[in-house]
Amino acid sequence: MRYNERELLSLARQPAEKAAEILMRVPKKGSVLKKRLVKLVVNFLFYFRTDEAEPIGALLLEHCRITKEEENVFSISFIEEPERKYCFECDSKEQCQEWIEALKRASYEFMRRSLIFYRNEIQKMTGKDPLEQYGISEEARFQLGTHKQ
Repeated sequence: MRYNERELLSLARQPAEKAAEILMRVPKKGSVLKKRLVKLVVNFLFYFRTDEAEPIGALLLEHCRITKEEENVFSISFIEEPERKYCFECDSKEQCQEWIEALKRASYEFMRRSLIFYRNEIQKMTGKDPLEQYGISEEARFQLGTHKQ
């Protein structure tokens, strides 16, 4: 995926769907847990030093696995790079569960499945395809049996 740095910084400044200061470990050898401000905006998870306004990194939440590791610890690893694993330690198991649910809902795959589900429900109720008015009803990304890579 391509994006430019200015657009990404602009996105990082948008209101977060979820944000908190939690402990985080990046997948570098010898990395330790450090307190970071973590901010979920659309399908990007930005992380900041707690005293800085610009992010030090961003994770695109696509083709990734969100896993509960311990009661209050979860990880994000990438399907094509399983060794690239980010760990997050929350203050409570409730906070951990909230983050896991929010991150799973933020992926393109989840949004696509939701769109298809609601499209089908609307079509059952009205007899009309709600995407037809936009001229996009036949696009492959909106079909049930296809996956956009």
